[in-house]
Amino acid sequence: MKKRLTIKDVVLGFLRLIRWPNLLIIAVTQYMTRIFLVGPTQDWRSILGEATIFFISLSTVLIAAAGYIINDYFDIKIDLINKPDRVIIGRYLKRRVAMGAHQVLSFVGCLLGLWVGKWIFLISVLSVTLLWFYASYFKKRPFIGNLIVSLLTALSLLILAVYYPQNRNLVLLYALFAFGITMIREIIKDMEDVRGDVSHGCRTLPIIWGIPRTKLFLYLLIGLFIPSLFAAAHWLNNPRLGWMFVGLALLISWLVYRLVYADTKREFGALSSLCKIITLVGMVSMIWIVF
Repeated sequence: MKKRLTIKDVVLGFLRLIRWPNLLIIAVTQYMTRIFLVGPTQDWRSILGEATIFFISLSTVLIAAAGYIINDYFDIKIDLINKPDRVIIGRYLKRRVAMGAHQVLSFVGCLLGLWVGKWIFLISVLSVTLLWFYASYFKKRPFIGNLIVSLLTALSLLILAVYYPQNRNLVLLYALFAFGITMIREIIKDMEDVRGDVSHGCRTLPIIWGIPRTKLFLYLLIGLFIPSLFAAAHWLNNPRLGWMFVGLALLISWLVYRLVYADTKREFGALSSLCKIITLVGMVSMIWIVF
């Protein structure tokens, strides 16, 4: 007999669907960028109460939540193989309810962007559009899906560079870091999810190239990524940035070492988690380069 769902089950299922910890990280990262990179840092109390950053952050979070929903909506069959215990749509929420939630969150997110300004609105609309096409088509294509996710991650910081002119180059540098580490993580996740992706006709890099060639491609990306960060730090003439990237380079070197020997779903999953740690270290470094 099928278990009857309670309101608590539905609410908890919805929170899992929208990945609330990830949404919290997005909001915290944007606020940290506003305080420590855009500044002035000493005015952090007034910044916390600033309406503009609140609505930019809320708009970003709502659109990201809508993106998680539409991604899971199109990926139900694949996730039943790759992550069966994480399937929410069809188990806790009906498909039409999930689609309705996606549309409402996307609309409200864009509306909030319009309240802030026309350029923020255009970026919001672009994000919603990219998320839809990524989930419905590009996720199954080689590289383009990884590129879109990386761009969307960078956009969560670029949107602040568009609105706030102060220290724009520094914000752009962190957006570059977010883009690069997300690209690396997304390709690793494709290697982790090969089994389910193959069974549903996906054409990701590990499927069309195989794991060994995909690893070589990752080594090439990382080889371009790290020097670009140091070049940007040198251009900005910020010694603390240079030392911070030395620390990140050591973490990424450890990632590469483990990638060389990784061969199982569990090992690739651990590498994906390591990418999250590197991202977190990069986020926290915003505080260090200011003080």
